[in-house]
Amino acid sequence: MTVTAPSPGVPSADDAPWLTAEQQQWWRAYLTGAARLTEALGRQLERDAGLSLSEYEVMVRLSEAPDRTLRMAELADSLVHSRSRLTHTVARMERRGLVARRACPADGRGINATLTDAGMAALVAAAPGHVRAVREHLVDRLSDDEFRALGRAMAAISGPTADATASA
Repeated sequence: MTVTAPSPGVPSADDAPWLTAEQQQWWRAYLTGAARLTEALGRQLERDAGLSLSEYEVMVRLSEAPDRTLRMAELADSLVHSRSRLTHTVARMERRGLVARRACPADGRGINATLTDAGMAALVAAAPGHVRAVREHLVDRLSDDEFRALGRAMAAISGPTADATASA
């Protein structure tokens, strides 16, 4: 078998900084744990409130904004969703009366999403069950120090350096 040299600027497999066995163990634990946590939280919201985890997060972000309104682009960025994905999610929510979209009065090109009174009521009704599920599946399984370390690690990953890398 003949192996050709990698293209210029493309690292070869030999150049890859492979994970140690311990790092691989923790990486796989992270992947499995994150998937199970997301699945459990989504299942609880769907079962108890008829909401997806994405819909719930949209409602939380809007509920925290002045006048319960954000530009769609700003909302997509805060959720780390593509604008297309957010548009589909918000369209579903709009059909159910949870949010409303309107042209941004300050800029005719922008679109604002606003949490409606019905959306706020749905969020208020869903929040206690969601918080219980977050506690059950994450917070109460960790010591305070472990939870703090997890928060610091995720803040480091989602910080400005991560944003700059993602947009490059």
